[in-house]
This record gives sequence, C-alpha cells and structure tokens, in this order.
Amino acid sequence: MATFPLFAENAPGLVGIARLASHGVSLSEGHNVEYLTLPARSLLSRCDSKRVPFDWTMNPYRGCEFACKYCYARYTHEFMEMRDGLDFESRIFAKQNAGWLLRRDLKRVKPGEQIAIGAATDPYQPAERRYRVTREILEELARHSGLRIGIISKSTLILRDIDVLQAVARSNQLGIAITVTTMDIALARKLEPRAPRPDLRIETVRRLRAASLDAGVLCAPVLPGITDAPASLTAVARNAAGAGACWFSANSLFLMPCSEKIFMPFLELEFPELVEQYRRRYASRAFVGEVYRKRLSELVRKLRAKYGFNRERYPLADESPNAEREPQMALF
Repeated sequence: MATFPLFAENAPGLVGIARLASHGVSLSEGHNVEYLTLPARSLLSRCDSKRVPFDWTMNPYRGCEFACKYCYARYTHEFMEMRDGLDFESRIFAKQNAGWLLRRDLKRVKPGEQIAIGAATDPYQPAERRYRVTREILEELARHSGLRIGIISKSTLILRDIDVLQAVARSNQLGIAITVTTMDIALARKLEPRAPRPDLRIETVRRLRAASLDAGVLCAPVLPGITDAPASLTAVARNAAGAGACWFSANSLFLMPCSEKIFMPFLELEFPELVEQYRRRYASRAFVGEVYRKRLSELVRKLRAKYGFNRERYPLADESPNAEREPQMALF
C-alpha cells in the first residue's frame, strides 16, 4: 500500500486532523471512491451545541459514499484541507484502532450523557462492509453498561450487526434512527444516489423491531417544495408505523455553505423552479425560518397522533446535562 500523496509536499505545514489525514494509507479504490486509513487520536468528540440532543459524537468514518445532495457534513473534510465538496463522497477515511480508542475515551463520559454514532457520516456506508470499524465500536460498547447510545443510518447493512446491537442493548440504552426522506424511489435516487431504496430502509426498521431493538424513523431532511408536501410526509409516517417503528420525527433542511456548493447546482438541474425560493429562504442563515419550522412541527405532531406514535425519539430516563434543545434537531 502506498501513502496517499495529496499532501506530500506541504504536509509539514499541516496541523491537527489535516496532518493526520496526510499520513493516511490508501486501502483500495472502486466506483470512483478511494478508501484510506485515518490514524485518529480520539474517537469521541464533545458536542456542546444546544441544537442537538446528545453530548458526544462518534463517526467511524470521515466522508460518506452515499453522496446525499443535501448533506450538511461536507464541511468535515475541510478540516483536512479538502475543500472540493465532492471529496467528501470520493475520499473515505476509515479510523484506525477504534476499539482501543473508544475504551480509553469512554472514561470521559459521565452518567446520563448521550453518545450519537453517525451524526456526520453514515456508520453503515459501503466501506463498513469491508473495514468493519462500526462493528468494532459496537463490540467494545457491548463490554460496558449504563451508556445512552443513539445510531443514525440509512443503510440496510445495520442488519448484519443485530447480534451485537442486541448485546449492546442488554446493558445500555440504545436507540436506532433509520432516516427516510421520501417513499418516492425515483426521487430518493436523485437526492441520495448511492443509498439504499426507501422501501428497503423501512424493511430494515421492521427487522430491527422484530429483533426487539428500539428503532424509529427520522424523516430528515425535509426539503421545502420537494419532500414537504403533507402526502409525502404522510407516506413516510404510514410506512414507519406499518413497520412497527417506535417513533417518528422530522427535521427541516440545514443548508451549510459547503453543502450549498453541491445542493444548489443539483437544484438548478432537477428543480429549477425552486432555485429562487431556496436562495431567499437560506440567504442569511442555514436554517428555515420560525414559521416554516412551526408548520412542519405541527404536521409531524398530527402524523404521530394519527399513526399511534407516542413519542418523537427513543425513551430517555432523564434529560442529558445539555437539556435546552431546539426542536428541529431532536434526532432521537
């Protein structure tokens, strides 16, 4: 294996994660994607934002091959001095020594704090089939007790790990969020070109529930003018209920500048009539306005009532220390 040459000449001037990435080793290539190692120093990252309901994040990979047009996490590659938005989906870094790093990092987690796995990149993207970093993480978590863990994914590959997920859940509080943006397969293929079909994700929820795991459906992001019609959201909620999902929630689009560079050209190509609307809506902020957010929240509340969802996230014994949250980011 050869060392990845991207930073060969200027690596001495790099610091932090960019310097670690410069030492990444190319593992393999395929389908216009290169997989590389990332010699990480830590696996858990502290999250102090009041916009999210967790205290720690953990992402087994840097970058995500699913290539979702709306993905807000493309900025994470910029920390490695990779500023082409497409690098995020074509250069995937697998973190090394995940189990050992996690064992050490868990000593920093206080009782009641929540850990989110996959908040930035899907832990069950195609790379996981080969490199099994997520499974290594779960195997380590299964050795511990009293943790509060949430997993976010849109991949059917999570079914491979039902055995270890059950082991984790026996001694910890585990919730699984399967994201489904739309039940329209053709639309999903445009928005999330390399992700599993939405009907397969719903079937994934069904099988997770059959295995007695706490799993729900996160309809996110809701895209104004594209997936926010009542009929569209109703279809997701109805299918989630039919699969036995424990809960149903939805978040509106969070359009970061790095995401805008990919999303807006996509919009111009596929939905040109919406371009000006999006420019106005996101002209001064990455979030939708309060009126839209409240309207979406009310619609989702009615759908939960209609289909018998008695909660909007997985059950928590109590609120975590960072308890003041904004509702549109209630992932679990």
